[in-house]
Amino acid sequence: MRVGFLVYGDLDERSGGFLYDRRVTDHLRERGDEVVVFSLPERGYLRSTADNLNRSLRRRLRSADLDVLVQDELCHPSLPWLNRRLDIDAPVIAVVHHLRSDEPRAPWRNAFVRRLERAYLRSVDAFVCNSETTRRAVSRLVGGEKPSVVAYPAGDRFGTAVSPARVRERANDGPLRVVCVGNVTRRKNVETLVAGLARVRKPWELVVAGNLTADPEYVAALRSAVDRLAIGDRVEFTGRLDDAALATLYERSHLFAMPSTHEGFGIAYVEAMGFGLPVVASGSGGASELVADATNGYLVDPTDSTELTDVVVPLCRNRERLARMGLAALATYDAHPTWAETSARIGVFLDSLVGEASADTR
Repeated sequence: MRVGFLVYGDLDERSGGFLYDRRVTDHLRERGDEVVVFSLPERGYLRSTADNLNRSLRRRLRSADLDVLVQDELCHPSLPWLNRRLDIDAPVIAVVHHLRSDEPRAPWRNAFVRRLERAYLRSVDAFVCNSETTRRAVSRLVGGEKPSVVAYPAGDRFGTAVSPARVRERANDGPLRVVCVGNVTRRKNVETLVAGLARVRKPWELVVAGNLTADPEYVAALRSAVDRLAIGDRVEFTGRLDDAALATLYERSHLFAMPSTHEGFGIAYVEAMGFGLPVVASGSGGASELVADATNGYLVDPTDSTELTDVVVPLCRNRERLARMGLAALATYDAHPTWAETSARIGVFLDSLVGEASADTR
């Protein structure tokens, strides 16, 4: 099968949803498919709409002789009208990590984003969604029914997880070490985490690991808040870490906390659980499909920093509870699909769509 995969930027240099895309393309190649990556430049949201008029891209897609074309939904401003004029004998599939129109922003801005995103989703034939939450959001926005599959992100890129014995031993070691991993942007809602931790009187430390250049104004505001709250000696911003350094950070930490205002699922949540870390996440996103409240983590209101305080304080005091929740997180990770299983699920779905398309042309 000849597969086209359309993304912004370079799959080899990104994380998050790009890691998901990269794992899928690797699997397709390993099973013998030919994968052709079409890369679009990353620009501002409005500027990206000009790609719809890109005749060169349209010609390249038409001449590629594809059996199926997969598009990362992140590229949606570039594609709704291009897709409608594409005219290729291959199904077009959107990989949806989360809907941009579900992110909090000014209502008038989101009205525009929602309209453009809906136009894109209606221009494709089927969806690969990273969670049931994302699939429901797509269905609400598009209306009607199109083929779809839920393929959860995995967290096994670091290999063998920590042992239960290590989780128990670590729970009693030093101050509560909290880690937050992800691009440091407003959607990740680190300010609520910082505000919640600032009220915790027991000893704690916070490490925020992730790209600090995506939203410099937000990062500057976070640093100012840390200084204002006089907790600079307990908060560290590391920037993006390589896999080895990130694995070391996970292994020495006690708790993962990222109360994003919106998250389709969250690869970092699974990865953290692989190191026996309970996860504190927003109760309004896809994390609710992974985190069992008060069992392997906590689901909180991302707008209420006091909820962060309320879940952290007992873990500082009661290390037996911390260890118990860490073991539950490890069990959740063990039961979760691996990247091989997730990628294979997507491969089977693509096969079925290509088979249906071939039958329709007979």
